[in-house]
Amino acid sequence: MRRLDPGVVMAMVLVLAAVGAAACSKDRALPGLPDDHATREREPALLPRDAGAGPSGPVPHEDESERHEELPNKVRLPPSVVRAAGIETAPAVLDSLPATVDLTGEIAADPDRSARIAARIPGHIIAVRVKEGDRVTAGQTVAILESPELARARATFTSAAARATSARLNADRIERLEAKSLASGQEASAAEAEAAALEAEGAAARQTLSALGQGEVESPGNGSARVTVRTPLAGFVLSRDAVPGQSVDAEHVIAVIGDLDRVYFLGRLFEKDLARVRVGAGSEVRLNAYPSEAFEGKIETIGRQIDPAARTVTARILVRNHGDLVKVGLFGTARVVVGPAETPALRVVVPLAAVTRVANQEVVFVLQPDGDFELHPVRLGRTAGGRVEILSGLRAGEAVVTAGVFSLKSAILKSTFGEGE
Repeated sequence: MRRLDPGVVMAMVLVLAAVGAAACSKDRALPGLPDDHATREREPALLPRDAGAGPSGPVPHEDESERHEELPNKVRLPPSVVRAAGIETAPAVLDSLPATVDLTGEIAADPDRSARIAARIPGHIIAVRVKEGDRVTAGQTVAILESPELARARATFTSAAARATSARLNADRIERLEAKSLASGQEASAAEAEAAALEAEGAAARQTLSALGQGEVESPGNGSARVTVRTPLAGFVLSRDAVPGQSVDAEHVIAVIGDLDRVYFLGRLFEKDLARVRVGAGSEVRLNAYPSEAFEGKIETIGRQIDPAARTVTARILVRNHGDLVKVGLFGTARVVVGPAETPALRVVVPLAAVTRVANQEVVFVLQPDGDFELHPVRLGRTAGGRVEILSGLRAGEAVVTAGVFSLKSAILKSTFGEGE
């Protein structure tokens, strides 16, 4: 589960606390909207319709698990709760969405936000502290290894450091004797050279230990040495190749860690569309696993080599994850904006973030003049550039909630659950 921001958690608590005292109207409830909503569905929504873009018709059959009896379609929240929940509104507008091109592809981890954690030293694994799919933090222990080679390296460093210390003390002593004319300059020079050589050996031994993870080493009393392997970044364990007792070499990759807050969608761009698609173009990615979720992104790079078999080139689209839904390897489609609408037909348009799903229906929340937030079931059209067409259920100019939608949805559902208790 995604860790929610403390501010969001507090806002949700305030919303749910306010629902008990909020006036939730049930004079028009889902499913089947009588009264003014039925009229709204039959009206042309202030713009011409395409053939077949008429009333949305009856609500499709719902599973028993998704049906909400007498679900209220209005909720009123105190102004303080509205502010705490970050609820914002914007008017629905008449507009035409730009032309788009669809690219099929899959999710891949950002190589700059990934780490292949190798053993760095031959040995055998004592313990593994992570499982595939775990969320980890930077510096967290991945595995513990025991390595006789590391023990030898530590012994070499200890010996070199001790000899260097002794040689330095001797060089300092002879230098003092030379100052009193009790030793020759040649003896002082020889002692200084020996001390410098042994200090260089000690520095090399320390550098070898550092390359082997010397700062993370424990020395047990039996003469062996253990090294703790840690992850340098936070993220998820994408793969793991380690079990206790397994012998590994220095290049063996114990685990692969990836930060999936930001990933790439690798879209296949056909050469016939190359002239239309540009770096920086906005896109909307929908994954096959989550068809109702949209992930906004932009094209970061377009490849320079055509696949000779498929006649496609890879377009890398930077996508920001939400809800920890994105997983490496998921297939989907990216809808990329390529220019103005080819046949500009005005329709009611709202931000994609304004649409949510309640009782198996796509809905938006509309702020009423009296301060109520009213639920409007809508029928959706095309999406592009983070916006969506509303074919029915909403008029141009109505104040649609564009931020804080989840808090209002929680308030509507919470009021229903509370009545069943």
